[in-house]
Amino acid sequence: MPEIAEVETVRNTLKKRILHKKIKEVQVYYEPMIESDLELFKKNLVGESFIDIKRRGKWLIFETEKYYLLSHLRMEGKYFIKDQSDVKEKHEHVIITFLDGMTLRYADTRKFGRMNLILKTDLEHTECIRKQGLEPGDKNLTALYLLQKFKKKQLPIKTVLLDQTIISGLGNIYANEVLFAARIHPLTKACNLTKEECDRIVKSAEEIIKEAIKMGGTTIRSYTSSLGVTGRFQQNLKVHKRVGEACFICGTIIENIKVGGRSTYFCPNCQKEKQ
Repeated sequence: MPEIAEVETVRNTLKKRILHKKIKEVQVYYEPMIESDLELFKKNLVGESFIDIKRRGKWLIFETEKYYLLSHLRMEGKYFIKDQSDVKEKHEHVIITFLDGMTLRYADTRKFGRMNLILKTDLEHTECIRKQGLEPGDKNLTALYLLQKFKKKQLPIKTVLLDQTIISGLGNIYANEVLFAARIHPLTKACNLTKEECDRIVKSAEEIIKEAIKMGGTTIRSYTSSLGVTGRFQQNLKVHKRVGEACFICGTIIENIKVGGRSTYFCPNCQKEKQ
């Protein structure tokens, strides 16, 4: 699944290719993917141009003069840039054609991705955006902020880190890496974390996401860029997908457990479970 670093890489890549091109036509081949009115979605984009592409958490926000097109890639979503003469592939569900003949195509083998077209004035009132938590690197994401958010959370910290209303943009890969860097066992109840531990989460998340974005994200089996950008952060992964291998810090064998149904990798020595 693309997480914050991968979505940011998609954003940066698309900005270089599709801005200020007038939209000629919008075709939708899988209607449930569009959460707003389908006919207005197709009609209102025609004649518009994308003037910027923003991001909030894992949401891409395509900006036109009048509207925001919100797009979430979910598990397998990818954007392709192709010529209008190229044959439509099976899993291409939304195709935006520009006047110059270029097309922006959204492909999704599992059809989980979602799009929504809203007026620009409605952005902060739209539920999916309004509920987003703070992102790693936000000056307001502090240890005190996390202590306040965690104090009633009886769930394991690994599960809570995936809650987008608390920290926006973290997914399974980076949650595993952040907890390793912060030396916190993934089964630790969030409400039992100390201020010092919360501070380590804040600093680790900022450093890891900053470096991951710099390296173009993580390219693994579940997520591969379709825009000619190959992420290199997988070379920096310390625990994710390294079950059975030695910890880079202490040499202990990396273990894998399920936490909230998600594969969780950790070092039992560096990330000791609280008694």
